[in-house]
Amino acid sequence: MKLDILAITAHPDDVELCCAGTLLAQMALGKKVGIVDLTRGELGTRGTPEGRIQEAADSAAILNIEVRENVGLADGFFANVEAQQKAIIPYIRKYQPDIVITNAIDDRHPDHGRGARIVADSCFYSGLRMVETFDEQGNRQEPWRPRLVFHAIQDRYIKPDFVVDITDYHDQKVQAIRAFKSQFFNPEYNAASNEPQSYISSPDFLNFVIARAQEMGHAVGVKFAEGFTTSRMLGVKDLSSFI
Repeated sequence: MKLDILAITAHPDDVELCCAGTLLAQMALGKKVGIVDLTRGELGTRGTPEGRIQEAADSAAILNIEVRENVGLADGFFANVEAQQKAIIPYIRKYQPDIVITNAIDDRHPDHGRGARIVADSCFYSGLRMVETFDEQGNRQEPWRPRLVFHAIQDRYIKPDFVVDITDYHDQKVQAIRAFKSQFFNPEYNAASNEPQSYISSPDFLNFVIARAQEMGHAVGVKFAEGFTTSRMLGVKDLSSFI
């Protein structure tokens, strides 16, 4: 299945937090999108790797995204090296996305910046025919390089190069975030668990995520938006494409 957009991020729930609204908005325009999580988030303070995988599936159902895969790299300890790039490249070649969305180029969690770099580099190397990778059936894959790589904005504020209006999809985005019951504020989960609270499990964190979307939206005169950065100059054919 060829996709128009593939979101590749470090942890299950990264996509939900930083670009789920954008994926929903593009799906509404008829674009085919998918998600690839690099790790299972096994170092998370709360939950289990198996639980995170189920929560990711629950979120994908809320987002109505058919394609969600997990590379299985080591949470916290993956590195931007050949072997791990070659674990990511098969997904890029499998889905042949025109656009890849990945983590913030720099952020509070070191996995986010590292994820941004390994994905961007993997997108480049994916276009080199001398880099050999194979599909699930053992067939040699053809090279494929996405046309654009965009970096989301996560915990730390980064001035965006552009924003996407997600006003019509913000409520669905929040529902998808809440599917990660072990990670974010959930009174029922908290009552049944003796796990410690974490940076992201307080009600204040989700309020912050919503406020960030409001801040991005306010900058362009809409209610909610998500911001992105890019290392490549962007251009449009139609000036009316700008909000």
